[in-house]
Amino acid sequence: MLNPSPSTFLARASRALTAGSLVLAALLAGTGALAAPTKPTCPPEPAPLPADRLAAQAKDRGLMWTIKRDGRTSYLYASLHVGRPGWAAPGPRLRQALDEVDAVALELDPLDRDAWKMPPMPELPLDAAMRQRLDAQAAAVCLEPRALAAMHPLLQTSTYMLLRARTLGLDVRYGQEMLLSQWARDRGLPVLALETLQGQLEALLPADAEAARHELRSNLQQLERPKSLLRTLDTMVTVYDRGDLARLNRYADWCDCVTDAADRAALQRINDGRNPMLAQRISELHQRGQSMLVAVGAMHMTGPRALTTLLKDQGFEVTLMPRAASR
Repeated sequence: MLNPSPSTFLARASRALTAGSLVLAALLAGTGALAAPTKPTCPPEPAPLPADRLAAQAKDRGLMWTIKRDGRTSYLYASLHVGRPGWAAPGPRLRQALDEVDAVALELDPLDRDAWKMPPMPELPLDAAMRQRLDAQAAAVCLEPRALAAMHPLLQTSTYMLLRARTLGLDVRYGQEMLLSQWARDRGLPVLALETLQGQLEALLPADAEAARHELRSNLQQLERPKSLLRTLDTMVTVYDRGDLARLNRYADWCDCVTDAADRAALQRINDGRNPMLAQRISELHQRGQSMLVAVGAMHMTGPRALTTLLKDQGFEVTLMPRAASR
């Protein structure tokens, strides 16, 4: 069982699906401590599929590149932090990569309990009205008021967004990092971390209280429009599943989550701001002489500072892999 600890998913719903840490994934998968109570109005946790159905649904999803340098080939996979039960078997590309590599590298390993020792986080005092809005969102996902009070308020709203995703049959247990970590262990492959929890928290939580409150108000506004939120989440998953890089690059045009300069700055901080360090870490690990399957949130593969571009700057030959034909 994993130790319950706060999540560090992104402050906005769609960003939570594409970039950010997996503390919440580890927490939900390990303990079920935040699982919604059983009520007729609460979406249930998605049920695992029987082996025969799972095998029938295994296919390539998302985007994957070969990254070659120094006579060795590694793989870069654009991941999503939630998924559906039918995603619990790797498609042909992932199976090939897992069979060929020496290690799997993730932003953070969701199954490594030692990685989730939560450091101190900045406090964010809230007035009564804001606390009441947070309590209303807890009730909307069938949690008791203040059930997540120990979390930073931004992490509370990210948790509520991910629990709402169960309405669409999505759950963090079927996110690609969670699955890749288990598939690596099944094959005896080491799982390497590209980041630290401290580093992710510094990127995901604004140190400035006013900036944090702005993001919190934006999160609550999204949560208070659940139909729009779920439509955006559904679109994101569809775009990801199809491996539609062109539309993913136009994310800000359709996500209904980038409305002002502060939102754009937050997205840049959370995604682009982490990419140089990620590229450097991947380069260092590859230089050690091991071939890796690297999985990083899909939004890191977009924009002029995309991780793929920065890896080219590190001397890698980066090639997008085709999807295998559906069965």
